[in-house]
Amino acid sequence: MHEKCGVVGISLRETDAARPLYYSLYALQHRGQESAGIATHDGFQQHDHVEMGLVGDAFTPADLELLPGPQGIGHVRYPTAGSVTECCAQPFSVSFKSGSLGLAHNGNLVNADDVREELKANGHAFTSSGDTEVIAHDLARNLLDEGLVSAVRKTMRRIHGSYSLTIMHGEKVLGVRDPQGNRPLVLGELDDGYILASESAAIDTVGGERIRDVRPGELLVLEPNGTGYNSYQLVDAPQTAHCFFEHVYFARPDSIIDDTLVYEVRRELGRRIWEESGVETDVVIPVPDSGRSFASGYADAASDAGARTEFAEGLMKNRYVGRTFIMPTQDEREQAVRLKLNPIKSTIEGQTVTLIDDSIVRGTTSRQLIQLLRDAGVEEVHVRIGSPPIIAPCYMGIDMKTREELIAPGRSVEEIRDELGADSLQYLSIEAITDALEATESQLCLGCVTGKYPYDIPGEERDREVSRPELDPQSGTAD
Repeated sequence: MHEKCGVVGISLRETDAARPLYYSLYALQHRGQESAGIATHDGFQQHDHVEMGLVGDAFTPADLELLPGPQGIGHVRYPTAGSVTECCAQPFSVSFKSGSLGLAHNGNLVNADDVREELKANGHAFTSSGDTEVIAHDLARNLLDEGLVSAVRKTMRRIHGSYSLTIMHGEKVLGVRDPQGNRPLVLGELDDGYILASESAAIDTVGGERIRDVRPGELLVLEPNGTGYNSYQLVDAPQTAHCFFEHVYFARPDSIIDDTLVYEVRRELGRRIWEESGVETDVVIPVPDSGRSFASGYADAASDAGARTEFAEGLMKNRYVGRTFIMPTQDEREQAVRLKLNPIKSTIEGQTVTLIDDSIVRGTTSRQLIQLLRDAGVEEVHVRIGSPPIIAPCYMGIDMKTREELIAPGRSVEEIRDELGADSLQYLSIEAITDALEATESQLCLGCVTGKYPYDIPGEERDREVSRPELDPQSGTAD
């Protein structure tokens, strides 16, 4: 699985925003590696630079010099809606009668096609296949007739799905989170201004202080030149639908999302794994890097219970190998696993091992890792997973396989264990997830592990009988 995007927005008093935007995007690189972009405004006009590739490849020092202005937005992207081309890279920019508009989007609309056709019928021409351009065109249309807050409210009424947005309209930077808060967005304060980012780790990177999470359904407007911000609660949804996989896998462990430190959640999930399905082995090893926090919590819980299982690093990660899913053939994907992870034989040879990972999607990596461990002389491999089985795709902005490509649908845990070649396999329960997050199932999006979704998705079952919330026409009245 791969997160779709990371977004940033900055408004400063005295200095140009390009460099802190650049460093913030570096901190969010894990959320998207296909393209990176920055748009700034110098008080007179908007400046843009968008390139394919990693942040370090997309920008040179000269590029940053050509992005003047104390306010701007940034984006890193991994595509799940739209093609893998520069035309779909972000921020997406629109010029129209009311000025310039730049928009960066993390999430996925479930009614993008309907809105696109409506806009086309009204004369809008599209240059990309992504849903971000749909949001930008709809907002630009509304800005022709409405004030800023009213225009955002009107767009939120029309689009449906998951979205965290950073928007730049003239010299103002905006942050918007969808009514159910599926994707994260955080507000922070800098020495000379304010910042919005997908994760608090980006705020830490540029020396800022996290203020709070942007609330579901909220619009935040950073005033020009970092002088302050205003909040408008445009939607009060009856329930949230926070993505639980942000805590399990996507977010950096050092980020705080919805007032919870991701690292501590993962350690707690590791302790829950031991409580539900702990097995005493010689060592417990993580799949780096995402399994490390789980394995640490698991080992601590095992120790507290009097087990002699010790935490150890049994796999070494080569950080300079590309992601395995981009390999065109199965043989190449399996070779890439061996290039990416290598066993530390002195730690695991002749030992019984508990292997901890956050999730199993297609099963290719898990199967290869188990074989690597056996080739290195491991006597037993017991696999423990920090999430429930993934049985359905995600429609909310995560690159996840179809049901046919997933390993779990239609198979028992024992069948999956045999296919992977493990001595035992256990997943974490949904109850453990909700307990660790101190949330109810109705407050989370669990569609990928239940097959039931908090949004109206054609052909899929909805997990709650809640109509889409109506916008309060009296909220956020100041334009």
